[in-house]
Amino acid sequence: MNDPTTLASGEPSAPTPGSGDPPDISPSAPYARLTPECVLDAVDGVLMPTGRRTDGRMLALNSYENRVYQIGVEDESPLVAKFYRPERWSNEAILEEHAFVAELAAREIPAVPALVLEGRTLHEHEGYRFALFERRGGRAPELDRSDTLEWLGRFIGRIHAVGATAPYQARPSIDIESYGYEPRDYLLEHGFVPADVREAWQAAVSLALQGVEAAFERAGDVRKLRLHGDCHPSNVLWTDAGPHFVDFDDSRMGPAIQDLWLLLPGDRADASRALADLLAGYEDFCEFDPRELHLIEALRTLRLIHYSAWLARRWNDPAFPAAFPWFNTQRYWEERILELREQIGAMQEGPLWPV
Repeated sequence: MNDPTTLASGEPSAPTPGSGDPPDISPSAPYARLTPECVLDAVDGVLMPTGRRTDGRMLALNSYENRVYQIGVEDESPLVAKFYRPERWSNEAILEEHAFVAELAAREIPAVPALVLEGRTLHEHEGYRFALFERRGGRAPELDRSDTLEWLGRFIGRIHAVGATAPYQARPSIDIESYGYEPRDYLLEHGFVPADVREAWQAAVSLALQGVEAAFERAGDVRKLRLHGDCHPSNVLWTDAGPHFVDFDDSRMGPAIQDLWLLLPGDRADASRALADLLAGYEDFCEFDPRELHLIEALRTLRLIHYSAWLARRWNDPAFPAAFPWFNTQRYWEERILELREQIGAMQEGPLWPV
């Protein structure tokens, strides 16, 4: 999910937005009431006390979990409004993310915090919670360049140096239970896996999770810190001034390698070279525990299982069948079985470098 937002000054405050009972929002169509009029009224409600207002222009941006819009503002650059999926995060969890990103920006790390307006970063309108950001664009990073990877590594190291100073209290961790066993159980209990491949998928996911458990045992008690959490190339925008990081919506506690492996290519030899470049920059600012190399393929396996369950949980949202028509087909589950078997082999192969 891309949220092309920009830097802003100010620190978020803790008040919980809104009061009273929100209108009913159907879990099967959570954004049905989020009409263009609703979006513009929500943003105007926050901007008008500051002497600004929208100009009626609105562009939907690429996001499925939340709804994100570029909003025109009279006589100013557009802003970006993110409307959070109802019931996904608590207010406290959203505000923790806002505070973390604001802390990064205050230390001149190029992350993109929510704007502080009327003393808060999180707002509410007609039962929908939202935040506003300044817009900032960019292009995809050139991940085949060593200097680009070192640059990214330095900034991820700086993010982690800040992330290690205090834990999240309201946000969960990336772990085997929430990314592996619970998603597996959800898919089986809700009948998403077709009967004729159910046994094969269940056997593959069981062996894969055994491999994940073994990898975590080999790694031992590695440190968990506040992460970006979803640091894939689409969440890094590049300009002539370098990278900036967007969309911390999946920020959680977890091992440092989570924010590094998503930037690696698929080929093992190329991945080893790319990781060396990332760590060359990373360790300028944050120490890396090499035991975490055991976790790369384990975390990839957990992400694959979690992703299938994410699609399943959102299948009643009309946007998902339209965007992912291939999900839950016979071919989809056959490919997932092959994918899990490949991951079992990859975890058995061991880390990219000797540990």
